[in-house]
Amino acid sequence: MKKLAFIPILFFLLTSCSSVRVNSDYDKKVDFSQYKTYAFLKAGIDKVEISDLDKKRILRSIDETLAAKGFAKSETPDLLINIFTKEREQVDVNQFNMGWGYGWGYGWNPYLWGGNTTVNRYTEGTLYIDLIDAKKKELIWQGEGEGTLTKDTNKKEALIKEFVSKILEQYPPVVKK
Repeated sequence: MKKLAFIPILFFLLTSCSSVRVNSDYDKKVDFSQYKTYAFLKAGIDKVEISDLDKKRILRSIDETLAAKGFAKSETPDLLINIFTKEREQVDVNQFNMGWGYGWGYGWNPYLWGGNTTVNRYTEGTLYIDLIDAKKKELIWQGEGEGTLTKDTNKKEALIKEFVSKILEQYPPVVKK
């Protein structure tokens, strides 16, 4: 019985370690097995307000992930892929205060003093990946990944790969009948 109590805790720890939270939505009337090829929607991607280097990282990561799923890039694609991003500054303020004075039970306690306030600023971003039916020009699937961003160039590549792979893990959707 002790092992069974340990498994949920371990599962929680392993699943809570991921720095990217993902969601997806899709058109439930679409047969996703018909899509085998893709191309990027240049007009949409050009509008994304991030650096060209980060765009290249995202597109390269999408290429790698889709190739691993058996998709091929094409001049006459079944799917058009568009991306867009959101970014917001987050501020966490944590306070831990203790003071002098009468306390629990025995009165004056000279060991309690001070306090500590910490302020943590970070940037949180969201990456959206849209899959559009190339013939109908209709959105059929959208994936969203949200997490903390970094300016550290050495960590950016891995973080972008994590965002993209976690988002595209949900494509194609598993349709329950």
